[in-house]
Amino acid sequence: MPSESRFSKTSIVIDNRSFTIQVLLFDNGSFVSITEGQEKIGGLTASVGTGTMPITASIIPAKSESLFLKLMSEQLSSIITGINIVSAFIPKELENKTAKILIAKIREIVEK
Repeated sequence: MPSESRFSKTSIVIDNRSFTIQVLLFDNGSFVSITEGQEKIGGLTASVGTGTMPITASIIPAKSESLFLKLMSEQLSSIITGINIVSAFIPKELENKTAKILIAKIREIVEK
């Protein structure tokens, strides 16, 4: 069972949209889930950060927000060396402002 400091679950409301962010940290990477509404697994992207440029692959293509997934996964790889997997179940398209706030919140959680 992971220690509490390795798992974080946060809810955030942005422009009347409610998101749940779950972060599970490992010694060699992380798993981040971002959901809107129901807590479901969505599109899945993985990045491996071992050098200056992360290697990124889409595992389960997202219906939308594939760029957001790729960016979030690569951002995590710039912070955490190893395998970083991001899942996003977001039914409606994200506005730039909303995406930026989500990315900032996730970075804040991971960098603690």
